[in-house]
Amino acid sequence: MRFKAFLRDRLHPPRPDTAAVARIKAWAQAALGAETAFAVNEIACLDPSCPGAETVILVMAPGRKTRACKIPKLLDDVAESDVRRALGVPEIPSR
Repeated sequence: MRFKAFLRDRLHPPRPDTAAVARIKAWAQAALGAETAFAVNEIACLDPSCPGAETVILVMAPGRKTRACKIPKLLDDVAESDVRRALGVPEIPSR
């Protein structure tokens, strides 16, 4: 039974939470600027050294090589501070 579930998830993975994707893209856009494009995905890693699932932000800035920023959390668990840290942007100081 587990094998069937594994195959089902591989062939028809669950759709990502569009609200979480939009939220993460907005945080990345605010951190890096309007001219940069982003792709946000949650991936499952089967390698024992991986955290299991992680959120990957592809950063596509004009004239620069695309880079992948990884956050070792599920999409729904990512906070703005995680995004800023992954992008290498200083966090906004608390008031």
